[in-house]
Amino acid sequence: MTTTKTSDVAATVAQINDLAAIGCDIIRVAVPDMASANSIEKIKEKITIPLVADIHFDHKLALRAIEAGADKIRINPGNIDPNASTGSSEKIKAIAAACNSKKIPIRIGVNSGSLEKNILAKHGGVTAEAMVESTINHIAILNKYDFDNIWLSAKTSNVRLTVDTYRLLHEKTNYPLHIGITEAGTEYNGIIKSSIGIGALLLDGIGDTIRVSLTAEPSKEIEAAKAILKALKLRPGIDIISCPTCGRCNINLMKITREVEERLLLLPQTNLTIAVMGCPVNGPGEAKQADFGISGGNGEGIIFAKGKIIKKAPMENLVDELINQIKRTTK
Repeated sequence: MTTTKTSDVAATVAQINDLAAIGCDIIRVAVPDMASANSIEKIKEKITIPLVADIHFDHKLALRAIEAGADKIRINPGNIDPNASTGSSEKIKAIAAACNSKKIPIRIGVNSGSLEKNILAKHGGVTAEAMVESTINHIAILNKYDFDNIWLSAKTSNVRLTVDTYRLLHEKTNYPLHIGITEAGTEYNGIIKSSIGIGALLLDGIGDTIRVSLTAEPSKEIEAAKAILKALKLRPGIDIISCPTCGRCNINLMKITREVEERLLLLPQTNLTIAVMGCPVNGPGEAKQADFGISGGNGEGIIFAKGKIIKKAPMENLVDELINQIKRTTK
C-alpha cells in the first residue's frame, strides 16, 4: 500500500512505479476524500500494475474511484452503511451496480476492530468464529444486490487468530482470499509475524494475494513478501543457504555471505540454491542440495556443485569465481 497522499499524483505515481520495479504486482491506495478519488484517473494513466482503492465510510468515494478507473475496491459494507445487514441499502446497491458495470471485484475487508457488537457479544469477543461470521454477513449484503465478484480479507494483528480465521474462512467459503497480518509492527518483528502467519497459510494452500504490513518503507514490505514466496518456492529466485558458523570456521563467513547475496541480486531471476559454508571439509556434504556453493579456510577455498568439488581458488578470488560459475548457467 502506498504511503503518499493519493491526491499528490506525482508522488504517488513515483512510489507505485518504484514498487513495481522491485516486484510489487498490485498496489492499494487510500481514498479518504474526493480529491484522492479524482486523482485515480491520472494515476492510472502513468502506472502499469492494477490499482485497488481503499474506501471507508463514504460510498460516494467508492463510486468516484470506480468511475476513475480503479481495478478493485476494498470496502467494509458495515462501515459504509451500518444498517446494511438489517435492511435495504441504496449505498451498497449503488456500489455493487457500479462494480458490476465495470466488471471489477470488491474486496470485503473485515478486521478485529470493526466487528459488530452483536457478533462480539455472541462469541465472547474477537474470535475466529466472530471474524468469519462478520465476513459471511458482508458477503450476503453484496449477494443481495446480485454481486458475487468478491474477494475476502479478515486480518488481525494476532498471528494465531489470523491463521485460525483464514483456515475457517477457507473451509466455509469459496472466494479468493487476500491474506496477511495487519498492523504487524516494525520491520524486524513485523517480518517475523508476517512470515509465520502468511507462511503457515500458504503451506496450507490458502491465499491468493498477500500483503506484508510493516511500519516501514513500502519497499521493505515488497522485499519481505518476495522472500516469503521465494522460501516456499512460489516465486522464482536465488536461495542462499549458509552455515551459522562454529569453532571450525576460519573465514569471515558473515562478510562473504553478505557479498554473495548483494552480487546475486544483480543477476537475472532464476531458481538456484547457493551455499556459502565455513568448513572446507563438511561444506559440500552438508549442502548437497545446492546448485553451487563455496567453502573456505586457510587461504583458499573450494567451489562445488551438487556436492562435488569443481574448483579451488584463493580466498580473495573465491566469490568472483563463484559468481562467474553462476553467470555461465544463467545466460
